[in-house]
Amino acid sequence: MATGEQAGGGGAAAGPGASKVDPAKARAFIAHLESQQNLPLALIGGVVAAFVGAGLWAGVTVATEYQIGWMAIGIGARGGVSVRTLGKGVTNVFGVTGGALALIGCVLGNILSGCGIVAKKAGIAFTDVLSKVLQNPSVAVDILKAMSSAMDILFYGLAIYAGYKFSFRKVSELEAYNATRTKG
Repeated sequence: MATGEQAGGGGAAAGPGASKVDPAKARAFIAHLESQQNLPLALIGGVVAAFVGAGLWAGVTVATEYQIGWMAIGIGARGGVSVRTLGKGVTNVFGVTGGALALIGCVLGNILSGCGIVAKKAGIAFTDVLSKVLQNPSVAVDILKAMSSAMDILFYGLAIYAGYKFSFRKVSELEAYNATRTKG
């Protein structure tokens, strides 16, 4: 999503004698928005949101013994909002970050769910199963293969979209218009 889209596009006002957008002020406004961006903080917030979302998803899945695909969208949306809130991003890198972290959160949620289900069925500690997975990442791949279905692709895609969409700072048309208009 381009900065211009976030800033309200052309910003033309209705009515006679309306102001027009001053290109120099528009460039300065965009530069001002970009100067407020904080990608490291966005990453921290997005990673925390992805891990918390993955843990919640796994907890619900293990408790209900049913994987609720819609939770993936929640992971994407929550991660995107965290990226947006902490990062104040208006450039595409924030959307890509939100989408990537949404995918990571979903995959991690499935792996943690698998660890929880194995631990529950085998009557062993979750941490023991997780330790084995961390020592041998191919086990994580096996868990994903065993737990995956074609619907996961749809929900992962929706989560990535939500993570991307919600990662951008909201700039109202009025804010953009007032910052870029020229009297005339």
